[in-house]
Amino acid sequence: MPKLPLAHTAVTLALTLAASAPLSAQVASSDSLAVLRVRVVHDITIPVPGALVRSGHASARTDVNGAAMLRLTPGAHVIVAMRLGYTPDSARVSLIARQDTSIVLVLEERAAEVERVVIASTRAERRMEDSPLRVEVIDEEEVAEKVAMTPGDIAMMLNETAGLRVQTTSPSLGGANVRIQGLRGRYTLMLADGLPLYGGQAGGIGLLQIPPVDLARAEIIKGTASALYGSSALGGVVNLVSRRPGAEPVREVLLNQTSRGGTDAVAFVATALGQDDENASAGWGATLLASGHHQRANDPDDDGWADLPGYDRLVVRPRLFHSRGRRSAFATIGFTGESREGGTLDGRTTPDGSAFVESLRTRRLDAGASGRTVTENGVILSARTAGVEQRHAHRFGSITEDDRHRTWFVEASAAVPRGNWTYVAGAAWQTEWYRNRDAPAFDYISHVPSVFAQADVDPVPWLALSLSARVDRHNEYGASMSPRLSALFRMPDAFGISGWTLRMSGGGGTFAPVPFTEETDVTGLSAILPLANLELERAISGSVDLSVPFELAAASVELNATLHGSRLTHAVAAREVSGTTAPSGVPFLELVNAPAPARTWGGELLARVLHGPLRVTATWAYLRATEWDPDAPADPFARRAVPLTPRYSAGLVASVEQEETYRLGLEFYYTGRQSLDDNPYRDRSRPYVIVGMLGERWITTGVGSARVFLNLENIGNVRQTREDPLLLPARGRGGRWTTDAWTDLGGFTVNGGVRLTFP
Repeated sequence: MPKLPLAHTAVTLALTLAASAPLSAQVASSDSLAVLRVRVVHDITIPVPGALVRSGHASARTDVNGAAMLRLTPGAHVIVAMRLGYTPDSARVSLIARQDTSIVLVLEERAAEVERVVIASTRAERRMEDSPLRVEVIDEEEVAEKVAMTPGDIAMMLNETAGLRVQTTSPSLGGANVRIQGLRGRYTLMLADGLPLYGGQAGGIGLLQIPPVDLARAEIIKGTASALYGSSALGGVVNLVSRRPGAEPVREVLLNQTSRGGTDAVAFVATALGQDDENASAGWGATLLASGHHQRANDPDDDGWADLPGYDRLVVRPRLFHSRGRRSAFATIGFTGESREGGTLDGRTTPDGSAFVESLRTRRLDAGASGRTVTENGVILSARTAGVEQRHAHRFGSITEDDRHRTWFVEASAAVPRGNWTYVAGAAWQTEWYRNRDAPAFDYISHVPSVFAQADVDPVPWLALSLSARVDRHNEYGASMSPRLSALFRMPDAFGISGWTLRMSGGGGTFAPVPFTEETDVTGLSAILPLANLELERAISGSVDLSVPFELAAASVELNATLHGSRLTHAVAAREVSGTTAPSGVPFLELVNAPAPARTWGGELLARVLHGPLRVTATWAYLRATEWDPDAPADPFARRAVPLTPRYSAGLVASVEQEETYRLGLEFYYTGRQSLDDNPYRDRSRPYVIVGMLGERWITTGVGSARVFLNLENIGNVRQTREDPLLLPARGRGGRWTTDAWTDLGGFTVNGGVRLTFP
């Protein structure tokens, strides 16, 4: 836990710098300024003291009567009022020189939104625009587009976000994970409404088990977030935020069919169960998601091997919401059952003349709850808990592995506002339990109690600081500390544009080694020697982010540029052990700590334009990632480019939407060359471009409305097996029969369906 003097030292330094920094308010003479008087209230008339009222660089705190005064230049201004425990409010005003203007802003006591990344990640309740830590959002409109493209999973939704790459880890079964800014997918923490409902360790199959129909948005933190979420978030966090029930009930049914033999049927219901007569947003509410998904196995190159596995999946998830006054709560329970099969098709064989079937049966049950209450003096008390039980029955040819994985999690925290400061302190406990019937040498149980603290402060109007730290004590690897410092600078107006912001953030964290890596996703644990003498993996990362929103010819424009870097030491890597023979007949693999650090650095550019019904997003990313080469025994410190990490990538997405009428979308995604490992056909991939088109039409019927959609994905028919076989000529590392997937495996695909909404 950080000591408060350290936070005060940082603020003192910032204030010293501020003393020599010219404020924009000093540019204009006092005679030409306008006076704005703001009164901040809640429940219509009750004053809110201590609220921050801000416009650009100018800010003030409300007094005991909820009143504050700002002196501003004449013209249009956006006024924002915020206070811990309340939903921020804003208003646009036009001011005239030497005239007084008065407005009233009404803050509502915040309802059940403790799981938003704005709260769960920063722990101090700020608007996203005012958070020193940058949180990227895939908004509701983007989610709706991806629902029409891939209603059975969220892989495409995440893969088309700059800095994220959904990497296939098991081509035979379609397993995948999310790499954030070049770090391996096992360091990415997946959350649902702020809860670890998919387990504490990222699994390779989990992404394909999450239908996006009930999602409101996805919120992403890039870079080491261990100070906020513990060691599972060493690379970053993806938080999936669910849709909330409103005053009007929602009943939706989606039916989808693909040209590759895929079928999706999804039902979503949201309803209020009992509202407060005085506040339509208060009371009880519930949602229910139920879906079924089927995919037949596909062999586009007709080599007898399923490039796309077949599967059948059932998902059920009810959610319950409650809010009243200063209290709110949320609870959910979910079930996922899936059977997945790949490998050789019936009657076909591998190059050695034998059949090799891979299959995986998954059963997952999870439950979670969170709640919060605001005391009379504004202190927010929060609690979260979750439990997950996963069972797998895995088959690799003649080898079977049946396992069980359990996660228990509980956390409690308090956020205390004191003037410009907000202090947060809390404690958490997480347990991971794993048992493998066929490979008991990998059984483990880990207990990780944690304490954390955070201090947020706005010392001057143009600066916001956040300092956080977390101490975890692993029962096997001991205690470790994860710090993070973030700063938000509100920059002076430049080029006639206001709203420039600069964010700087840096942090460190640790990751407790486990036997689940990208190699074990495809080989299983039977090909791995038991873990021995491993150390904690440690990472530090930093980023600088510059963004500016502005209006241009009636269009809203957002520009963002990011520089980032990370250094990972003692990274766990797999190397062959000569002179040994695994059950598959090839040498065992051994997981060891790399003697040389893995390094990543790069940059990202984003431009987003909104003009009436037109929405255009352009992204570009450069990434340089290197790591220790485990296949160079003559040089223990040899380095290589991280496999399956493109140096360059770019995207262009344009859509036109006429509300309740139609939506048209066009996408271009470029992926540059990638270094390849254990691939006898090539050591570098080819660059490629994926093009997609979407058309959607709203139709009103006598019983509701229908959205009919048609999606053309990968129009250019980019497919790895058009270049080289996916199947290896002989068994590779760990006994695998496939190369890594460096591009699409399915090729051109058409899907279409209908999304029905009933009143």
